Amino acid sequence: RMEEFDMVVLSVGLTPHPAAQKLAAVCGIDTDQWGFVSNPPFKMVETSREGIYTCGVFQSPKDIPETVGQASAAAGAAAALLSEVRGTLLTKAVYPEEREIAAEEPRIGVFVCHCGVNIAGVIDVAQVSEFARTLPGVVYADHYTFTCATDSLSAMRQVIEEHHLNRVVVASCSPRTHEPLFQDNLRQAGLNKYLFEMANIRDQDSWVHQGDPARATAKAKELVKMAVGRAGVLEPLHEFPFPVAQRALVLGGGLAGLVAALTIAKAGYRVYLPDIQERFGGSLAHKKHFTLEGHAIQPYMQQLIRQVENHPDIRWWPNARMTSFSGHVGSFRSKLEFPDNQWEIHYGAAVIATGAVEYQPTEYLYGEHPRVMTQVGMENLLVDNPDELGEAPTCVMIQCVGSRSPEHPYCSRVCCGEAVRNALKLKEIRPRAKVFILYRDIRTYGLKEIYYKKARDLGVQFIRFEPERPPEVAADGEGLRITVFDQNLKAPIRLQADYLTLSAAIRPHPVSQEIAQLFKLPLDADGFFMEAHQKLKPLDFASSGIFLCGLAHSPKFVEESIAQAQGAAARALGILAQEAMYVGGAVAAVDARKCIICLTCMRTCPYGVPRVDHGEGVIAIDQAACHGCGNCASACPRKAIELMHHRDKQFL
Repeated sequence: RMEEFDMVVLSVGLTPHPAAQKLAAVCGIDTDQWGFVSNPPFKMVETSREGIYTCGVFQSPKDIPETVGQASAAAGAAAALLSEVRGTLLTKAVYPEEREIAAEEPRIGVFVCHCGVNIAGVIDVAQVSEFARTLPGVVYADHYTFTCATDSLSAMRQVIEEHHLNRVVVASCSPRTHEPLFQDNLRQAGLNKYLFEMANIRDQDSWVHQGDPARATAKAKELVKMAVGRAGVLEPLHEFPFPVAQRALVLGGGLAGLVAALTIAKAGYRVYLPDIQERFGGSLAHKKHFTLEGHAIQPYMQQLIRQVENHPDIRWWPNARMTSFSGHVGSFRSKLEFPDNQWEIHYGAAVIATGAVEYQPTEYLYGEHPRVMTQVGMENLLVDNPDELGEAPTCVMIQCVGSRSPEHPYCSRVCCGEAVRNALKLKEIRPRAKVFILYRDIRTYGLKEIYYKKARDLGVQFIRFEPERPPEVAADGEGLRITVFDQNLKAPIRLQADYLTLSAAIRPHPVSQEIAQLFKLPLDADGFFMEAHQKLKPLDFASSGIFLCGLAHSPKFVEESIAQAQGAAARALGILAQEAMYVGGAVAAVDARKCIICLTCMRTCPYGVPRVDHGEGVIAIDQAACHGCGNCASACPRKAIELMHHRDKQFL
């Protein structure tokens, strides 16, 4: 059969850069058979040579979020190693004295960015800059290939000086990624950083109007016109310092929580580590776990627990529950409750690592037949009681139990690997065993795919079924009778099994809901914690100073949880390393005459700043904690809240 297509897109694989092997040889680090870095067990960012770390696709094929998170993990590992010499080579930026512009008329400079072809491929940037020159208050306008490039920033500072600019507009990409860079450039030029305005003509224009360049250019002009209009009324704002509580809170005593706590403590900072359970270990506390690669997890876990319990900078509590949370990045406060005591802690950053739990199936005779178990049960049987298996057992495994259903559409990600791992272990200790894996789709992904091939080579049989026709299970004496409609053969297959193993889903830990409400943190539709941005901030919450890692974020393999925990710790270290932070240039203020305590501001504030002042009978706002985002002012039905400039620092 022949078909014609207008375009063919090839989804190609990832291989190490040709220069990577040379770099590895120069550094003296080992690589695997494909040329990727060879890592020690459980240490994704470490190499065979101490003190040399790796991250990104050189470690193994991965997507952008994993790459960004792993980069932070490598930085965290390096920070722990260099803790004794922290700050010895630090050079503080020196800025010129800020120019006084109060008596000046607005002199606005507009810098339009090509962003390579991201913007210039759709928008006529030369036409936009010409238009900007005609706007009131604009004395300079031009376009640059990359406005954020070092030479462009230097040119911008020169233009500010030559044209005596007192306000700057950059029309380019998103302020989420580049506003701090341009604001810092203004400071270097002697201007207040708040005299800067940004027009997003990429995300809000060129990317969404690629098919209509003329109208996209017209829209870019309007966006620039609005930015110039706002820039004309900007006033200098001033920030004031407050001391950072150089201590961290890590919530969760599982694998990710322990790694995060130890990474921060090794970097030289105090860590508070409360856990609701009686002993550390989380989801790995009660099982003899070995990885797909064959590495035993319990020796590593026990060593990790000993290190945490004996570290002088980690204060840990079992059976502890958090009951309050307040404050802001750099200065949070919480209360911990114990069966017979209470404790208040003050810290500058928090890492949420509350973990997850295994789904307890209600299908396939689980809990009704003694030989129906989850992959965790099978793994414990293989390690603790292999003699029960007999010489040639028949074992059937069913995938996606509790996952990829209408109620829980997400993939639990590790189930395929766990099934292959247990199948390989079973074939290792009982070579005559028959193993059938019934699946909808199967993927061990990345470098782990080699183990799927190994399982097939050893005779493990994979049978694909349709979601609409799941396997049927019935008891047959001590054994089980399983009927599955093979999607490839288009015929039913009947299997007599000695054991049935269910690849059960990973569910969020019940305590995550409680923590989400207490900290005002977002959960996704499945109940896992949701990061601020999947690619730009995969380890951060939208609330500054709070980070996430491990199974609390999403299902993942052991080594991925470890790397993410190191990354979250590194993000927290970026805050703890500062002796002081600065309060933003604008804050919200409440007009007590209009406030009716409807609590709308409390529900809309992403930082939990507004609170009820019972003494005054109105809403009070901690101005040191306010980020000046304006959410509360916009939402208030009585217009009782407005943003105001910091005129002084009395509130500090």
